[in-house]
Amino acid sequence: MKAIWNAIVSGYLKVIAPVADWLVAKRVRPNTITTVGTLCTCTAGVIFATGHIRTGGWFLGLTALFDVLDGTVARRTGTTSLFGAFYDSTLDRVADGFLLGGLVVFYATHGQHANQGMVIVATMALIATFLTSYTNARAEGLGFSARVGVLQRPERITLLAAPQAFFGLALHGLVLAGIVTLLMVTAWVTFFQRMAYVHRTATAAPTPTSPGE
Repeated sequence: MKAIWNAIVSGYLKVIAPVADWLVAKRVRPNTITTVGTLCTCTAGVIFATGHIRTGGWFLGLTALFDVLDGTVARRTGTTSLFGAFYDSTLDRVADGFLLGGLVVFYATHGQHANQGMVIVATMALIATFLTSYTNARAEGLGFSARVGVLQRPERITLLAAPQAFFGLALHGLVLAGIVTLLMVTAWVTFFQRMAYVHRTATAAPTPTSPGE
């Protein structure tokens, strides 16, 4: 599965390379790309909330390239910065909140597909998504990375885009419910994997001593 995913990523990067070239030539700032991408992802979340699941899936899938382009343009133009990394990470959380929040609203308000159980599942997915991001951010603050686990952000965006784009509310909404449930489960698994990884790494690290000891 990892090899298949890497092949998909490699092919995707080749497809968007001309877009990156154009942005570099036009001297578009990476933070501008990040902002536009976040607005697009938030819009997809609003589309989900209104019940247009297939439209939201296509819109999210087509605009997800901004998630990759900002970093690509920053590296090509030598404009990577600490604030850029902070800005990108922060707006990613805003985007995640809108996407999963939109699904919570959908399940809470849709006339035909309202489902209290799925409101809980989508809310739990939202909580776990923020926790997986926080664990890595906190680990990096301690001096090491915790980018481990079965579900990273690219896979999460793919799960929220591709199945919805092709299937929408097929089988009376069971496809969407299955995807949201899968997202919730894998997000919590990733959270616990990161917790375990940080525990192993932190306990294996040498304990700092004060001068003279």
